[in-house]
Amino acid sequence: MYRYIWLVPLLPLAGAAINGIFGRWFRFSEKLIGGIAVGSVALAFLISLTAVYSYGFGGNKLWPDPYVTTQGTFTWIPAGAVKQTLGETDESTTISVANQPVKVAKPKASLLNIEWSYQLDPLSSIFMLVVTGVGLCIFVFATGYMHGETGFYRFFAYMGLFMFSMLVLVMGSNFVMMFVGWEGVGLCSYLLIGYYFNRAEAANASRKAFITNRVGDFGFMLAIFAVIATFGTAQYTDVVSQASGYPVEALGHWGLMSWIALGLMIGACGKSAQFPLHVWLPDAMAGPTPVSALIHAATMVTAGLYMLTRTNVIFQHSQTMMLVVALVGAFTAIFAATIGITQNDIKKVLAYSTVSQLGFMFLACGVGAFAIGIFHVMTHAFFKALMFLGAGSVIHGMHHEQDMRKMGNLKKYMPYTYWTFLAGWLAICGIIPFSGFWSKDEILWNAASTTQIPLGWLVWLVGTIAATCTAFYMTRLVAMTFWGKERFPGHEHSMEHEGHAQKKEHGTHDQHAHVPHESPKSMWVPLVVLAILATVGGFVGISTAFTGGNHVGGRMNIVNWLEPVIWNPTTKSFHVSEAPPGALEAAAPGTKAELHVGETPAHDAGFNLAHSVEEKLHSETLTEWVFILISLVVAGIGIGLGLLFYIKSPNLADVWAARLKPLYQASYNKYWIDEFFGLTVTRRTMDLARGVFAFDSKVVDGAVNGSAWLTRLTSRITGNTDKYLVDGLVNAVADFVVRLMSPIVRAAQTGLTANYALVMVIGLLVAVALYFFKSF
Repeated sequence: MYRYIWLVPLLPLAGAAINGIFGRWFRFSEKLIGGIAVGSVALAFLISLTAVYSYGFGGNKLWPDPYVTTQGTFTWIPAGAVKQTLGETDESTTISVANQPVKVAKPKASLLNIEWSYQLDPLSSIFMLVVTGVGLCIFVFATGYMHGETGFYRFFAYMGLFMFSMLVLVMGSNFVMMFVGWEGVGLCSYLLIGYYFNRAEAANASRKAFITNRVGDFGFMLAIFAVIATFGTAQYTDVVSQASGYPVEALGHWGLMSWIALGLMIGACGKSAQFPLHVWLPDAMAGPTPVSALIHAATMVTAGLYMLTRTNVIFQHSQTMMLVVALVGAFTAIFAATIGITQNDIKKVLAYSTVSQLGFMFLACGVGAFAIGIFHVMTHAFFKALMFLGAGSVIHGMHHEQDMRKMGNLKKYMPYTYWTFLAGWLAICGIIPFSGFWSKDEILWNAASTTQIPLGWLVWLVGTIAATCTAFYMTRLVAMTFWGKERFPGHEHSMEHEGHAQKKEHGTHDQHAHVPHESPKSMWVPLVVLAILATVGGFVGISTAFTGGNHVGGRMNIVNWLEPVIWNPTTKSFHVSEAPPGALEAAAPGTKAELHVGETPAHDAGFNLAHSVEEKLHSETLTEWVFILISLVVAGIGIGLGLLFYIKSPNLADVWAARLKPLYQASYNKYWIDEFFGLTVTRRTMDLARGVFAFDSKVVDGAVNGSAWLTRLTSRITGNTDKYLVDGLVNAVADFVVRLMSPIVRAAQTGLTANYALVMVIGLLVAVALYFFKSF
């Protein structure tokens, strides 16, 4: 079945085309539009599921080798021969010319043909299932949430195109196809965030997302150019095989791999909203809630993590860039978490939660645990899609109210939404056995025990504090929304569902009191599915502390499944042939099996927190259990503080906000990052634009206009000279001739034949006289 993976991106594209082109012309009903959109994604999910099974578990399984499609494959860009630098100066050789030694450069070139083909391997298979599976739940939810909206066909056309772009990004077999999908999701995010384009907030947010991502895309493009120039190809299989043979660039050394990794990291920071390019993601909440769920959980923001993991061999050849990735991820995690504490818009809280969780994923990649980073991508997709759709259900039930201060006790009115939302809350807080616990605990453990970078202990500490903040502000969200006193009688209308209509007028509280209600079945059924996944989805990556030191489950364990695409700096290879349980883990980078007391890392990683604890306890498993307990304790502390501040003693929140007013104001105003960018980047760019315009209008246009004025002046002078001097002189001569000769000529022209005959006779006589005069 894996031979038909080319249908997976094609089906959502076909659905988008049908809805976008014919939906308005033929006035398709909402049921038909929703059926086309949901049906196309459902078929894509089923094909993905069967393809992954046949690839990894079927009778003709190909795992761990990648499969590149042959059906429908064609040479997309025949670029021809290109110079291949391999990151070196041109080597020279000596040849004999006329019996004399001559030094010439060795030619290095390769044939660059960019093909359009799809690759199925352990990494792309996970993203195929996540994108289509979680996307299917979001599509079903959207059919109910967007009911009655103008442009219903347009919404699902954009959503289908979004799915197609993301699937091209994760399924393409080369960097150029990844870039096509990369730009495609950027375009679709612009269209969907700005779906309500008649609202200034949505229009500004869509432009902000598009422009901010252009900064990251510039770095990504430079990295792709460097990859092609260095390796002479854009195919993943060729690039990683060549890159694995390069020497590792030690910490503090900056070489070719570091430059390429830097460009890739800039691109990843833009798409996955890492500091300082995170500013677009919270504002993306201006779009419909299903769009927020799709962007935050299943598609766009995970693209950066996919790219980091796909190119992990390049990053692991630069210890400096690995440290940069870890530090950027750790800082983003705690930075966004502290902002989420003070936000009151339910979607904004979830947005900053996404930024923070993406920081955890980058942190995992930076410490060498790429498989764990993808594990968290998957679990995060489950519980974050659940929570965003749950928030959408709340907004729908609250008649489009998003301010948590105007909610409270909604569990009474929305039981399905409440109980499913609780699963997402417990998962993101990291409570065992929910999915978020397994992935987040593994991230923190790998940070504490990493030997790939120094400062692992600092990264672990920052991540632990961020995890505590996460448990606190997510408990705050649940408490303000579903628990406590009802605060919604004075409901004021929110603008999310304005669409293209004029502002809907609602009565005041005295005239029209809104009562919350549960969402329709089309909205809460997807919540149940996602709640189940958020609960049990983490069992595909159970910690080795629970299994005696091995990643059990064979290929069903996500670490074992991804091992063929993760380069191992110890063995200098991508995978080990399938062996008895425990053999794979012994060689897997960034996992617990390699971390023992006395082990000497490839470089001086400095103080290692996990190793220090292990020296005291003399047991790796016991050491890991210590960190597991710390993870659970800090989650409990965060939840306990949230309950204390917003359930038991709600006045404490205001008291501490007043006591810590400077910190509270900084967090509430997002540390004024937007204002900083506005002052130092946006306005300065506008000043530069005005300066360029002034130079163009005054200097460039002035010079052109001056030349035109001089030309006109010269033409006037030339015209006057011709008119008054040349023409005057000619006319004067003509006038003189006319005045002198006209009387003579006029006298000769009498009109009498006798006079003309006389003149002829006189002329004849003169001619004869002259003849005889010359003769004598």
